[in-house]
Amino acid sequence: MYSHAFSILFVAFLAAMLAVRFWLASRHIRHVLRHRAAVPAEFAEKIPLDAHQKAADYTVARTKYGLVTLLVNSAVLIGFTLLGALQWLSVQMFGITGGGMAYQIGLLVAFALVSGAIDVPFDYYRQFRLEQRFGFNKMTPALFFGDMVKGALLGVALGLPLAWVILTLMAKAGALWWPYAWLVWTGFQLLVMVLYPTVIAPLFNKFTPLADESLKSRIEGLMTRVGFASKGLFVMDGSKRSAHGNAYFSGFGANKRIVFFDTLLARLSPAEIEAVLAHELGHFKLKHIVKRIAMMFALSLAFLALLGWLKNQVWFYTGLGVAPIIAPGQSNDALALILFMLALPVFTFLFSPLASLGSRKHEFEADAFAARHASRADLVAALVKLYEDNASTLTPDPLHSAFYDSHPPASIRIRHLNMAAQ
Repeated sequence: MYSHAFSILFVAFLAAMLAVRFWLASRHIRHVLRHRAAVPAEFAEKIPLDAHQKAADYTVARTKYGLVTLLVNSAVLIGFTLLGALQWLSVQMFGITGGGMAYQIGLLVAFALVSGAIDVPFDYYRQFRLEQRFGFNKMTPALFFGDMVKGALLGVALGLPLAWVILTLMAKAGALWWPYAWLVWTGFQLLVMVLYPTVIAPLFNKFTPLADESLKSRIEGLMTRVGFASKGLFVMDGSKRSAHGNAYFSGFGANKRIVFFDTLLARLSPAEIEAVLAHELGHFKLKHIVKRIAMMFALSLAFLALLGWLKNQVWFYTGLGVAPIIAPGQSNDALALILFMLALPVFTFLFSPLASLGSRKHEFEADAFAARHASRADLVAALVKLYEDNASTLTPDPLHSAFYDSHPPASIRIRHLNMAAQ
């Protein structure tokens, strides 16, 4: 009875998610196309009509692509669960390994390989058709597949030991395995933050020290004013993959470093770069990063506690189309992990606006911080250029934006900055 009810609940939540996402996407497309013919009045003197129309077409193309991938991913989800693909994969892997930890790890690897293989053609299309069509793609097929291989090897090097530790704790640490697993997961995340700037990121991009002494002096002056210590200023060769530009800081503790995309440096003036960096530093000084990490860790603890209960409920497996292994000395922990990762986004989707709301609040605060420590006018000018260069629509559907967007729409964001100056 519980199994059947859970199956119905799962399908109902999945149907609701699809209905909401298609409704929001259709609103977004109609709204963007309705405003395609004219640049909004507040941007009319700053952004040409052809750039505005390119952003509209790019937004519509990306939204339609997102709907196609949503349908495919939903079909794959149903295939893995209610249609029995994960059950088949489990049986095959059990037959090959005979059970035990080899079966657990093997099932995780097999699931990752199948899922990754399904994603490849869609990722390739996005990069070499959609992004190429609008002039953003700078990758070659060799670089695309090279990145894929590096990512897979990195996943093996980091993911397999973590999976082994988590599965061992699930099997041997008793009913309260999940707090220990959470400590391991938290330590792993912190380790990755420390290693990312100097070990992981250089596997994919080249980082060179910022050579422009005038700009370097300007940025160091900003860091002194706001009290930010960095291990260095670096330029990343983002242009070998994309024409999109950005700036960020990475690392943890004393290992922080500031990184500029070369595309950003080529487009913005020194004063505008300073203003953009002031915004990014605002996230740090206002403890947005710490708050996000703390929230991530708190949610992971809650989800692990939920998994700790679900993994012992037979209806959790059978309700999602999988027969748990009932045999002495055997474990369903890998199955539980996979099913939990598949089902969780379905049941948590409707909470997305809360995360977007919090993120947009942080963006407003970081903008205000940047306006205090750099030039408000230069930040506005930089934002306009970035919206134009990245083909970000100036006219998103308000409801779609509120539901999804981590950053406020351009008009609202710039209006806030201008009002703060009055």
